[in-house]
Amino acid sequence: MKMNNMVKQAQQMQAKMMQIQEKLAEETVEGSAGGGLVKAVVTGQGALLEVRIDPEVIKPEDAEILEDLVLVAVNDGLEKSRELANSRMGVLTGALGSLGLGF
Repeated sequence: MKMNNMVKQAQQMQAKMMQIQEKLAEETVEGSAGGGLVKAVVTGQGALLEVRIDPEVIKPEDAEILEDLVLVAVNDGLEKSRELANSRMGVLTGALGSLGLGF
């Protein structure tokens, strides 16, 4: 009887994880660099959706600086995406712990 209950709870957690993954695909975070001159929009699943660059920093002689700003903004967005995913998935890791399967 106890095994059936554990299987049922595991199935519920799997369904919950799928729901969280679907929501993460819809949620976005924004990374930035240069005081907001370059912004990167990333989904909760880590997909880069958009890069916005303030025209003020688009100068051929400063191409290397712009490249660095884009890199920093994208990495910031990806880090925020990982943090969002970890916070959403934390609900499940806590539930796994209650089943004796904690990590």
